[in-house]
Amino acid sequence: MNTINSISEFHRLVTLPEPLHPLISVVSVQDMRFADNTVWEHFSLNFYCISLKKDVTGKVKYGRQYYDYNKGAMTFTAPKQIQSLDAPHDDILGPEAGNGYALLIHPEFLYSHPLAATIKNYGFFSYAVNEALHLSEREEKNIADIFQKISDEYQHIDKHTQDIILSQVDLLLNYSNRFYERQFITRKAINHDVLTKMEQLLNNFFDNKDTLVNGIPTVEFLASNLNISAHYLSDMLRTLTGQSAQQHIHEKLIEKAKEYLSTTKLSVAEIAYQLGFEYPQSFNKLFKKKMNVSPLEFRQTFINY
Repeated sequence: MNTINSISEFHRLVTLPEPLHPLISVVSVQDMRFADNTVWEHFSLNFYCISLKKDVTGKVKYGRQYYDYNKGAMTFTAPKQIQSLDAPHDDILGPEAGNGYALLIHPEFLYSHPLAATIKNYGFFSYAVNEALHLSEREEKNIADIFQKISDEYQHIDKHTQDIILSQVDLLLNYSNRFYERQFITRKAINHDVLTKMEQLLNNFFDNKDTLVNGIPTVEFLASNLNISAHYLSDMLRTLTGQSAQQHIHEKLIEKAKEYLSTTKLSVAEIAYQLGFEYPQSFNKLFKKKMNVSPLEFRQTFINY
C-alpha cells in the first residue's frame, strides 16, 4: 500500500505544480494526470480529502465497493483510510478525467482552530464511497462556489488566511450535513427497505440462541449484513426515526427482555445471559435506564397487575 503523506507529494503524483500552500489545496479534477497507476491500486492519504466530481471516467474503490462518478456527487475521506483507484487508461488527462474539485486539508492546518476537534464529529468521513452525497444542480453550484472561494483565498497568504479558509470549510461541512439529511429523506423507498431488513435482522438475532452466545448485536454487525457503513446506518436512522442504530438495538433488546420477564420464570441473571449479556449487572443497568424500574420491579408490577 502506498501512503501519500503530504499535499506536495499528491500534487507531484498527479502531475500538478507545487501547491501554493503546503497544508491546503483545491485541485481541478480535469487537470490531474495519473501517469503511474500502480501508485493508486491501494493507497491512503495522510490528510482529509473532500471531492466534488462529475462524469469521471475512473472508479474509486473504498473497502470492497466501487463508485462510478457519472453524476455530480461528493465524497469525504479522513486521513489513513485505505482506497484504490481503478483508472481505465495509463494516462488520464483533461476532459476524460471529468469535472469537479478535490479539497485537500492537512490536519496541521486545523491546529489551534475549533474545527480540529469538531471535524471528527462529521460521520460522513467514514461513509463508504457508494454512499456518496448526490447533489441537485443548485446544491452543486453552492458547493462549487465554496471550493472556488477557498482556492481564491490562499492565493495570498497572511495572518487571516487560516481563519477565512476554515470558516469556508466549516460552511462546506454544514451544507454537506444538510444535504445528506435531505438525501436520507428523499430516498424513502430505499431507506424503508433498509429499516425493514434491519428489524428482521434484530428479530432473528434475538430469537436465535446460537447467535446470542456471541454477545449483543453490534452496529457493525447490522451494517455489514445490510451492506452499508456503520456511520451511514446510524446517521440515516437518526434522521428518519430520531434514534441511532445503537438505540434501535437497545429498544429491541428491552422488548425481548420484557417478554421474558412477563412470560417466563427465568431469573434476571438467566434472562441477561439469554440476551447475550456477559454480566447481569450490565443488563440491570440498561433496563433501569430505559424503563425507570429494575427488571425485578418490572416483573413484580406485571404480576400485581
